Amino acid sequence: MAAPYPPIEPYDHGWLDTGDNNLVYWETCGNPRGKAALFVHGGPGSGCSIGPRRAFDPRRYRIILFDQRGCGRSTPHASDPDTDMNRNTTEHLLTDMERLREHLGVDRWLLFGGSWGSTLILAYAERHPDRVSEVVIAGVTTSRRSEIDWLYRGVGRFFPLQWADFRAGVRPDEQCGDLVAAYARLMEDPDPVVRGEAAVRWTAWEDTVLSLEPSGKPHPYSDKPTASRLAFVRICAHYFAHGAWLKEGALLRDAGRLIGIPGVLVHGRLDLSAPLDTAWELAQAWPDSELIVVDDSGHKGSVAMDAHVHGALDRFGREGTNG
Repeated sequence: MAAPYPPIEPYDHGWLDTGDNNLVYWETCGNPRGKAALFVHGGPGSGCSIGPRRAFDPRRYRIILFDQRGCGRSTPHASDPDTDMNRNTTEHLLTDMERLREHLGVDRWLLFGGSWGSTLILAYAERHPDRVSEVVIAGVTTSRRSEIDWLYRGVGRFFPLQWADFRAGVRPDEQCGDLVAAYARLMEDPDPVVRGEAAVRWTAWEDTVLSLEPSGKPHPYSDKPTASRLAFVRICAHYFAHGAWLKEGALLRDAGRLIGIPGVLVHGRLDLSAPLDTAWELAQAWPDSELIVVDDSGHKGSVAMDAHVHGALDRFGREGTNG
């Protein structure tokens, strides 16, 4: 995502002790007295980059970023096979977010993110609507099992050769079953070669799904460093094999809890990994949201998509502080 503001360094950072042997990295940039905003990264398991710091006006925002459990600078890292994945679930992440809010003394904050980040944003906002001032999402997902099945099976009709290679990464008796669960088992294999090969096939498939998009890097997943790639795939497969521990359709069904929270949903019409219908359904269920469909964009974004996202963040930033 292109950023409208110059590079900026954190004025504070640390590791949040979750009380269960996890340390979650966080950092704050911009104006310490500004409007609090939390960037929620995707994946799950992608970790934060420095780019999102620059999406916010540093004069108006207190910009907060964090690496979700098991990835980025948080420890223990999911690339380590000894890391306990039972302590990495959606419920754990929601608790971490709320603990971070309290730790930083934030009353209410704007939430910004996309892809898996939008699932986590919606789950948090529906649980803690009084703590959320606004929401900006670039690329809506709710991690329904139907959405997961589309990403790792249904969209294969557009890429039959590459999907066959993805499917060939699991045992023959698993190839007609739950591929995500099969990959989750591979990522827990004690053999590092097995885990490494599974991560390569998974990220190759993720790149394939985005390969028709006109913008963005050609191999955003495969080009990850080895440890980041292992953590990303292990966490993704773990979450999606469990349907993100969300009841099917719950985030759309409970969208009424978002009433009173202004939201801007920016979604690319060309997004094969997260088709537009989910964003449309959310906008219909959330009367305080605005859906902006960007015709030239997919999941990786575009100049036009960035402009809409930054326009929303700038507009909310001008509306004052929120604690």
